[in-house]
Amino acid sequence: MVDTWLAWPEGKDVRSYYSEGGLRKWVSEKWVDIGAPKKNGKYQPCGRSKGSKRKYPKCVPLAKATRMTKSQKASAVKRKRAAGNPGGKPTNVKTFA
Repeated sequence: MVDTWLAWPEGKDVRSYYSEGGLRKWVSEKWVDIGAPKKNGKYQPCGRSKGSKRKYPKCVPLAKATRMTKSQKASAVKRKRAAGNPGGKPTNVKTFA
C-alpha cells in the first residue's frame, strides 16, 4: 500500500522536485518584520541585534507581508508578542489564526 503523501508528482524525481523551490526558496526569500513598519510603507529587515530594545519581531516573507491586510498584521503581531519568548529559542506563532 502506498500512501498518497509519499507519492511524487508525475514525471518528477526527488532532486528536481526540491531544486524547484522548497527549503532553498524559503531561505532565500526576503524576510521582514511586520511589527515594525517604516513611515514610507516599507518594512525593517527581520531580526534584532544583541541588546536591541526593539519589541519582539514577527517575521514573514515580504511577498506575504504585502498581501496581508492591516488587521491581519496587527493580529499576528499581537499573538506573537503575547506568546513571549520564555527561552532562548524563538517562539513560532501562526500568521493567520
